[in-house]
Amino acid sequence: MARRKRGRTVNGILLLDKPLGVSSNHALQKAKRLFDAAKAGHTGSLDPLASGVLPLCFGEATKFSQYLLDADKAYTSTFVLGVTTETGDVEGAVLETKDAAHLTESSVELALQSFRGGVDQVPSMYSAIKHQGQPLYKLARKGLEVERKSRRVLIKRLELCAFRPGSKAEVDVYIECSKGTYVRSLAEDLGAALACGGHVSALRRTQAGPFAIDRCVTMEALEALQEKQDLAAMDALLLPADAAIETMPLVQLTESAGFYLRQGQPVLVSNAPGSGMVRVALEDGEFLGVGEILEDGRIAPRRLIVTN
Repeated sequence: MARRKRGRTVNGILLLDKPLGVSSNHALQKAKRLFDAAKAGHTGSLDPLASGVLPLCFGEATKFSQYLLDADKAYTSTFVLGVTTETGDVEGAVLETKDAAHLTESSVELALQSFRGGVDQVPSMYSAIKHQGQPLYKLARKGLEVERKSRRVLIKRLELCAFRPGSKAEVDVYIECSKGTYVRSLAEDLGAALACGGHVSALRRTQAGPFAIDRCVTMEALEALQEKQDLAAMDALLLPADAAIETMPLVQLTESAGFYLRQGQPVLVSNAPGSGMVRVALEDGEFLGVGEILEDGRIAPRRLIVTN
């Protein structure tokens, strides 16, 4: 006998402003409980040190979470220059201190120039990247270190927002970057370039793909609605599943073509793009999923919504 799923059938994307001090998975599980949802997943980890935009996908929306994982991100962060820590952030043990009082806003701005554009980063041992099935941070906590290959990332914008001089100088920055960029590695590399060391003391994600921080809801707001048992108001906070791919071209199908696509068959549609991935919906607006344009011009189903 099939095991009965616990929780409600909830579909959509919740834009959560993840609070400080909790892991992304902890935030996900708490939100899932508040919604009494049967299925949920997040779209890329934020460290407990970090707050900000964390899109959570419920139900059928989990099928499209990869597109948010692959999306560009934006952050505001504070770097402390003159202090090197074990983890590259404020939570790690201090490894070395150097006087950073000689630094000026101009010298920091000059150093930042080399980190704009394509940059090679070596991931921290305290990142979530896996080595032989184990996250690096778990190995690091055991006192182990493994060789990590550098990764090419793209820093699209890196702005110096504020500079506070001192023996431990502080720098506020705004960053727009490609997926896989480690802000703590950026702080460490900047500190190395300035020959004084550096780490992250504060980090906030302000954008994930198309979603900005001003669209997010706090955990406190969710808790208040759940306390009133206002599930309708909670569900109203959810964006549709295709919000994760709203920049993807939209192709509309007739009911007949939609029927065959749902059966797993490629369909021919006039005026479709010549190649690539597309959102697929019926003419009445019902979202069907994601398709791919084949060489012969037909649209093949790739990830489809399941409706009861």
